[in-house]
Amino acid sequence: MTQTVQTPSHYWLDPKACPVPAGKVVCVGRNYVAHAQELGHAVPDRPLLFMKPREAIRRFDEGIDWPEQEGCCHHETELTVLVGAPLCKANAEQARDAVAGIGVGLDLTLRDLQDRLKKAGHPWERAKAFDGSAVLSPFIPVSDVNPDWQSLKFGLIVNGMPRQSGDARLMLTPIIVLLVEISAVFTLMPGDVVMTGTPEGVAALQHGDQLELQLDRRSFRTWVRQP
Repeated sequence: MTQTVQTPSHYWLDPKACPVPAGKVVCVGRNYVAHAQELGHAVPDRPLLFMKPREAIRRFDEGIDWPEQEGCCHHETELTVLVGAPLCKANAEQARDAVAGIGVGLDLTLRDLQDRLKKAGHPWERAKAFDGSAVLSPFIPVSDVNPDWQSLKFGLIVNGMPRQSGDARLMLTPIIVLLVEISAVFTLMPGDVVMTGTPEGVAALQHGDQLELQLDRRSFRTWVRQP
């Protein structure tokens, strides 16, 4: 039997807005000093980049799950940027003009598997780029977001208890500089997403967890599916 696979689409806070076909997800590792330190990692001197395919994208209203046979799954709460125009070797002005929306998301990480792969000296896409590993909120059009993106604050509440708190001012590499740096290496296309790094406070998810992600006085909810 042939399996039908749906192409992921982004969605907007305004339900009347047209969905945007999803592209690749470019992620930034260790963009907050405290997070690098909590995992015992060195702070990089330039952005640490890795990618997830579009099939990794999952909407908040679909819930969360992961390949449980691989061990625990950690949440990493991140500010997300939706690209609305092609960027290749862009300057700062071009990068800012290309941003279509801002959101918040979870970079899910199979931590046990990642640790095993790193110890063996192997790539760790299996732990970071699996289907459903980029859980994304609706995007807020940039016209409805504070234009000083580095002043944005975001966070994660799990089962009513604060778990992560992020402040874009603490990024090692700010949003616009990230887009310039990424576009010098990978061409960004409309529908691509940049996940800008997670603050400290990552931890394992549990079945039935109720998650509330906050961004710019807005809240978005999702949950961990029961097995």
